[in-house]
Amino acid sequence: MTAGLQGSLMVDVAGTWLTAEDRQLLRQPEVGGLIIFARNIEHPRQVRELSAAIRAIRPDLLLAVDQEGGRVQRLRQGFVRLPAMRAIADNPNADYLAEQCGWIMATEVLAVGLDLSFAPVLDLDYQRSAVVGTRSFEGDPERAALLAGAFVRGMNSAGMAATGKHFPGHGWAEADSHVAIPTDERSLDEIRANDLVPFARLSKQLAAVMPAHVIYPQVDSQPAGFSRRWLQDILRGELQFDGVIFSDDLSMAGAHVVGDAASRIEAALTAGCDMGLVCNDRAAAELALSAAQRLKVKPSERIARMRGRSYASTEYRQDPRWLTAIGALKEAQLIE
Repeated sequence: MTAGLQGSLMVDVAGTWLTAEDRQLLRQPEVGGLIIFARNIEHPRQVRELSAAIRAIRPDLLLAVDQEGGRVQRLRQGFVRLPAMRAIADNPNADYLAEQCGWIMATEVLAVGLDLSFAPVLDLDYQRSAVVGTRSFEGDPERAALLAGAFVRGMNSAGMAATGKHFPGHGWAEADSHVAIPTDERSLDEIRANDLVPFARLSKQLAAVMPAHVIYPQVDSQPAGFSRRWLQDILRGELQFDGVIFSDDLSMAGAHVVGDAASRIEAALTAGCDMGLVCNDRAAAELALSAAQRLKVKPSERIARMRGRSYASTEYRQDPRWLTAIGALKEAQLIE
């Protein structure tokens, strides 16, 4: 593997500390990242220690978490309980508040040694998808793009790269791709006129995109994350996106349409994903690792751009910007 380039797999670990088995997995050059979940988290100091233990083995690994706000917030004890993004849109200063939320979230995540949160959600709120719901900023595509763009500015100013999800939009499909294989029967023209708008508007601001495990049968028979039509022709070609493409978790039910974990990682990487996530299933992760070793995938130079640019001081709560941002969210009754 070329020096300085990351592998194409993002994996997870079971607990709040590393086992010998975890350490062996993380030493594999095909592993390029690790995502933590609520089960890996006790409090800020413990997460910092876990991050340091991981970096002692692989300083180059990309460390991630899902810290969107609302119900998708893994870091809780000792962290700000951020609002759901939909709650921000109802405020007169919504774009300013969205930027402050992005900055607070990124500052806290960086302060515990992680590189990124997979945020923001760019799906539109059609009042159809329970799995998207209040994770979405808005139902109106232009306003969703505006608010998500403000959130991205906040993330970037804290030193974190942003990941837009779930391309080309999960808001219309009613099924939850964690437990089912959702479909969206709309035409490409309809999707382009609505759901693609936030991705198109922010294609130069986003460092990464995560595609949906949704099938859009009028466009392709494969879910978006396994579709060269969506990833190469539309995202790379039409939208001119040049950042990282992360698969959504390949252990989710919506990914099972293409077979076992080895087939899934091969399909995702072949379609154009730079890194595939295989989570909550160590046997699947090991199967995907074997497939990645067999495929000899050339590591993506784009992934290195996702590293947190400047880890925040652990004393960030004394920063005047922190006090201003927290005050603004409290005044808007978005946090307690």
